Amino acid sequence: MTDRIAVRDELAGLLDEVRRCRYCQDLPLGPNPVLRVDRGARILVIGQAPGTRVHHTSLPWNDPSGDRLREWMGVDRDTFYDTSRIAIMSMGFCYPGRGRSGDLPPRPECAPRWHHRLLEHMPNIELVLLIGQYAQRYYLRYWGLPSFTTLTENVRNWRAISLQQRPHCFPLVHPSPRNRLWLQRNPWFEAEVVPALREQVAPLITLSA
Repeated sequence: MTDRIAVRDELAGLLDEVRRCRYCQDLPLGPNPVLRVDRGARILVIGQAPGTRVHHTSLPWNDPSGDRLREWMGVDRDTFYDTSRIAIMSMGFCYPGRGRSGDLPPRPECAPRWHHRLLEHMPNIELVLLIGQYAQRYYLRYWGLPSFTTLTENVRNWRAISLQQRPHCFPLVHPSPRNRLWLQRNPWFEAEVVPALREQVAPLITLSA
């Protein structure tokens, strides 16, 4: 029991360290690392970076993109934000600012600085959702998994990626409303990939409960 408490205290200390991070002082809205991590989680969601609404509420995926992601996963908000079931990180923990065609990419310093230390405290993860090109580019290389030329090909070939090892890595397109045209052009995603995603999510949610 004492060792278990010590491990939880160590994670709590690490999360406090992350949330106090001021490494990127030049961010337009200032640093505000947003993440949710727990040792009991069996699913890990890795996205790109918070948007302005997430920055102001400090709640990840608290926007229309999150609504669509939860629909794809087949979970409600309470389940999604239950850290004993689902952990949530992003390639950049803070809002990166806005560029000419949308939000800027996640800051490249963030994932190498924090992710691997956090992953050590999530021993039960069995499914990792890699959402968007930045998460896929980083983690497919990190775990030595197949990586295709484009994000679309990664998502189309999810079986070749997802079934390689544990934790299973499931590549997804970003659920942003900006990708509405992509979804229209690739109807196989909602017809084939979304049902497969729900099949992988459901038993892990039940097991955690």
